[in-house]
Amino acid sequence: MEERHPLAKRTQNLGTETAFAVSLEAEKLRSTGQRIYPFHIGDLNFKSPDCVIKAMNQAIADGRTGYCAGAGILPLRTRLAEWVGTQRGCTYGPENVSVQSGGKPVIGKFLAAVMEEGDEVLYPSPGYPIYESQISFLGGVKVPYTFKEAKDGFAFDLPYLRSLITKKTKVFIYNNYSNPMGIASSDEEMAELAQMCVEHDLIVLSDEAYFDLVYDNKPSKSIAALPGMQERTVILYTYSKSYAMTGWRLGAAIGPVHIINMINKFNTNDESCTTQFIQYAGIAALSEEGKAYTQEVVQVLAQRRDTLVQLINAVPGFHCHSPQAAFYLFVNVTGAMQKLGITQLEQFRRHVLENTGVAFCTREHFGAALPTDTQQYVRFAYSGIDLADIIECGTVLKDFFSK
Repeated sequence: MEERHPLAKRTQNLGTETAFAVSLEAEKLRSTGQRIYPFHIGDLNFKSPDCVIKAMNQAIADGRTGYCAGAGILPLRTRLAEWVGTQRGCTYGPENVSVQSGGKPVIGKFLAAVMEEGDEVLYPSPGYPIYESQISFLGGVKVPYTFKEAKDGFAFDLPYLRSLITKKTKVFIYNNYSNPMGIASSDEEMAELAQMCVEHDLIVLSDEAYFDLVYDNKPSKSIAALPGMQERTVILYTYSKSYAMTGWRLGAAIGPVHIINMINKFNTNDESCTTQFIQYAGIAALSEEGKAYTQEVVQVLAQRRDTLVQLINAVPGFHCHSPQAAFYLFVNVTGAMQKLGITQLEQFRRHVLENTGVAFCTREHFGAALPTDTQQYVRFAYSGIDLADIIECGTVLKDFFSK
């Protein structure tokens, strides 16, 4: 039946994160007694750092439970400016920081601040689906760019990316250390991307959600530190992944003052402010204790990665590279689909879930499929599943696809 008061037409342009629909399917199966191997959601099964929990409890005891400045409390903004600036080789002050309820709000507020209707936005596909959603909702023109696969992993197709730029191109969204592919740009690749942005006067959103989760002792780097980039780049910073604080909802936008001031204005209009006692917890995370915690998490994730890569590559019809960062495998399942006689990714995902209990997302959960897509991929998130269950899952998958 048609609703008496229909929703605004612009809401039709708003997307979502369909990965959560996989959660519902998995939980429904679990309720029937089915063993579930949860690789579908990029959450972490680690307890948040003790120093963070103690700081939050102390802030509540101290009465830090009321409103605060829309931009965020000054001690946190000052600490974020110092911490993020030092890590990335940039100089920031508290005026360059807008505290957010997670990293996700930065995407929409940044685009609302800098993008006019009709402006073209370059964004990764496969990539975090909220990029695509917010570009469309706010009236921008989606211009997805993709990646090429080589023997040792994925990389930008730089000539193709440059070919997408027109006079209407305004924004470049860059997710180094990426979801869902685990890509880490080489120094040369990042330098060329920065040069492209300067040449075409593009404004950059650098999504650095996984900046601290880089493997094999390789240093993390930000495009904001390269020549000509700090004045045109807003960093999306989040506590969610580095400190297993996905449910705390704490992050920040860090960048040029005029953009940050507008984001602060959106804060006041939207949520007033980020929860004050959570912000005090955020200060505690930016410490040597917090840093040591993240390093321990990376060590555990590296063991899970190495084990899962070996197991996945032993499954008939599956193939993946070892990611350099984040906690995702982007697995080529073209051969496995052919083996089962299945042509649709969603049908393949459901078939595997229902028959093995292995829950994962597909490439289609990370942006609309592109004409250049010739292979079929799925994403395994290994952040929320223990090593013993990963090993057991490897046996289950291999047995199923060996029939």
